Amino acid sequence: MANVVSLVRVQSSEKDIKRSVLEAIHLTGFKPSESVKSVVIKPNLAYYWDANTGYTTDPRVVAALIDYVREKCGGNVDIKVVEADASAMRTKIAFKVLGYEKLAEEKDVRLFNLSEDKLIEKTVRVNGLDITYKVPESLLKSDLFINAPKLKIMKIVKITCAMKNLFGCIGTARKIVYHKFLNEAVVGINKILHPHLTVVDGIVALGRHPIKLGLIMAGVDPFSVDWVASQIMGYKPSSVKFLKIAIKEGLGKTSDVAICGEKVSEFAKVFPKEGLISTGSLWALQFWLLKTYRQIAGDVIPPVFEE
Repeated sequence: MANVVSLVRVQSSEKDIKRSVLEAIHLTGFKPSESVKSVVIKPNLAYYWDANTGYTTDPRVVAALIDYVREKCGGNVDIKVVEADASAMRTKIAFKVLGYEKLAEEKDVRLFNLSEDKLIEKTVRVNGLDITYKVPESLLKSDLFINAPKLKIMKIVKITCAMKNLFGCIGTARKIVYHKFLNEAVVGINKILHPHLTVVDGIVALGRHPIKLGLIMAGVDPFSVDWVASQIMGYKPSSVKFLKIAIKEGLGKTSDVAICGEKVSEFAKVFPKEGLISTGSLWALQFWLLKTYRQIAGDVIPPVFEE
């Protein structure tokens, strides 16, 4: 059976975002179970930069997902928007500065720090490595788990979208310990966590610079979503190491990927693909600026720069 990945154009109004999110989900054929009582929605809040930078998930996309859940599952469903602390990000601060506290109040949902959950230790073997994670219990027990990543490139793994956003679910803050084998670590956590639905915020995407891409993606299979996302971002999917490992580990089949809605080429032709500047001089400049900021403000730098 094909794993459908939908591509839907979106404008910037809240009303149009909701329409596009609902259309993208509908095109995948996904339908939540009638017995859903608990729901978790995991955006990408990797740092304190808002959605217009292309770095974090737009709260309006999450708002549309909350509306979708209530329309399909009823008003008594327990909905939590979740994130975990990272090496350079504290969830309670991200919730506040990125508009999620306001969202929670408006939509009457809970915000929850996965790092404060009961953590279950799990070990999986990936590409010959035994990798141990501390996994939040709520993600293993929720009736409906929605993954809401951002569409962006990342130097050390090329792309970060559906599968990489699950890496952010690890309950321990010091995720930098996985960076020496990050591709395997991304695949490993996807062996443990299995979201029922992925909806990607590509309203503003991040390549070598942010761009108003105007895209909502959706799919039920994270591997399939990333296989398509990599093409939009200018990579051959077979060149993305964690996707190659995922195939080897039985997490995905390229023959099962089907695309509906808009064409990949329409977005790929405008996406600001990674170039020499983004991996060379610009990265060095950003690293220097952030280190300077840390020295002045006493803050920490994003994990993407901690290599």
